Amino acid sequence: MASVVHLDTHLLVWLYAGLSTLIPDSLKVRLENSEPVCSPMAALELQYLKETGRLGDSPAQVLSSLYQEIGLRVCAAPFQEIVERAYLESWTRDPFDRLIVAQARLMQAPLASKDRRIRAHYGEAIWD
Repeated sequence: MASVVHLDTHLLVWLYAGLSTLIPDSLKVRLENSEPVCSPMAALELQYLKETGRLGDSPAQVLSSLYQEIGLRVCAAPFQEIVERAYLESWTRDPFDRLIVAQARLMQAPLASKDRRIRAHYGEAIWD
């Protein structure tokens, strides 16, 4: 079975919008050879983006499309465990980043993210 890679919200948006040119080639190769996963918190962040007019489609549409295109699945780790892990992510006040990183850390999985703060605080974050 391929290794799991968690995807940050901006990657979900870019992949859905067909903006794969924003993703480094080496990361694209890694994603093609991995099982892509996202946090339910990323789905909630997609809803926030929709509500603020930065995303036109619903999280359900985005996730369904990415499931069809790349096999994306939503991680089903117990929320309470994720929250308890998020207590330790005191480097940010962003609840989305805090829970997305905590989930990847809980699952001991890499997190693909362009976000420099995430990469500075989560040793398994990848961008290249």
